[in-house]
Amino acid sequence: MNSQHAAIKTIKTYTILFLGSIIAAFGLEEFLIPNQIIDGGIVGISIVLSHMTTPPFALYIILLNIPFLYLGYLQIGRSFAFATIFSVSSLAYWTTVFRPLENVTYDLFLAAIFGGILVGIGVGLIIRYGGSLDGTEIIAIILAKKTGFSVGEFIMVMNLFIFAFAGFVFGWEKAMYSIVAYFVAFRTIDITIEGLDESKGIMIVTDYPDEISEILLHRL
Repeated sequence: MNSQHAAIKTIKTYTILFLGSIIAAFGLEEFLIPNQIIDGGIVGISIVLSHMTTPPFALYIILLNIPFLYLGYLQIGRSFAFATIFSVSSLAYWTTVFRPLENVTYDLFLAAIFGGILVGIGVGLIIRYGGSLDGTEIIAIILAKKTGFSVGEFIMVMNLFIFAFAGFVFGWEKAMYSIVAYFVAFRTIDITIEGLDESKGIMIVTDYPDEISEILLHRL
């Protein structure tokens, strides 16, 4: 019974990861990429590089994530690494499927809003079920453990450089719309993972409060 339950849980998890990658790929290929609006992290870098060079976005998103996948395997675990490999591979595939389609709108504001929402929903589902599409988060976690800065601060600084890079390539107006899309995606990810109620609480009853506190502090 336990093995059957585990199998059902695994099928559900990878089905959601698959669905999340489809939604994110549609948001990227039909709203953001055709209008030269980027997301943050590895996805954003891949969009810029695919515009500047011959290889497509799908190839860059896989290649650039490889070293981070290895770090994720070492730092977070095998299940996270497998879920991330599946999610990134699925995203890369679906971007090639949606790529030939005509994008929905050429209005930059609408593209930023709706592209950000779709990418946020897709990424949020993937994170909620144990995967990731962006290796820069893993680097931020590692650096945060070794310094006094938070994970969010490291991600913000890295994305500022990425958006500045996009500004030189696509123009500063596109870079500003990219920041709008990133903010919309960021908020949508939070809602997808946590729901509309952002306050969460748990009670832990234990004879080892100091040890539990230490583990929660460093692992979360």
